[in-house]
Amino acid sequence: MSLLDIDTVQAFLRVAELQGFTRAAEALGTTQAAVSMKLQRLESVTGKRLVERSPRAVALTAEGAAFLPHARALMEAHDRALSGDAPARQQLSLGISDHAAGGELVPLLEHLHAMSSQLALSVTIGFSRQMLDAYDAGELDAVVVRQEGSRRGGEKLAEDSFGWFATKRLAWRRGETLPLATLAPPCGVRALAVRALDKAGIAWNESFIGGGVTAVVAAALAGLAVAPLARRIAPPGLVDIGPAEGLPRLPSSKVMLHSKVSDPAKRMALRTLAATFKGVAAGR
Repeated sequence: MSLLDIDTVQAFLRVAELQGFTRAAEALGTTQAAVSMKLQRLESVTGKRLVERSPRAVALTAEGAAFLPHARALMEAHDRALSGDAPARQQLSLGISDHAAGGELVPLLEHLHAMSSQLALSVTIGFSRQMLDAYDAGELDAVVVRQEGSRRGGEKLAEDSFGWFATKRLAWRRGETLPLATLAPPCGVRALAVRALDKAGIAWNESFIGGGVTAVVAAALAGLAVAPLARRIAPPGLVDIGPAEGLPRLPSSKVMLHSKVSDPAKRMALRTLAATFKGVAAGR
């Protein structure tokens, strides 16, 4: 009688959740070849083809989709066996920069929730500087933030390019004072936008100050102002008017993960977080 191996089942779950061998390998802290071998071994034991492989994507077969809930139940039973029938629910506290979150936030939370029923998430959204201060004070396990000044360390998740985003309905012409929609200080994106405008000698005023990026985007969509945004998080309906209107080019910015956890479950969760963010940011 063939027996399922926990490592192969775990590899299958990561491939299914992250939809690729490369990101699954990053989450598991191993190589793509090792993950592929584990999947082949699992398929051999089950006698089923669980995933469809192609150069551009990985998808579950019908048999793989049917096996998925059983694989999750097995991993949950495995975790309970190791930690007892009523394990203490651990909390992973994350700080995420509002300008860094974008469309990655939903899949991040989905994958973190799916990977461990015993991990409670505490997520705080705010300015990069504030998130780093809380992290340095020991109030957060990890942060996803824009790179601040000369700070070293961390893992790069993405490198964003920025633009001046507005709706086509914006009532503004070159030579007039530029209406801006921004977050309040100490927002780093606001600071880089203001520096670029001042250096270019372009007059500006803050016609809208939002409490979060969602509000800033709403103001831009409503035609109230121009919003400096990462192209990755700019929604449909906004266009970069910078090149056409002679606005200065904005510098790129790295999105970094800083963490200091030693618990294996939390480390696995953060590896999954990093792999998910990189995959979504790259459009995979």
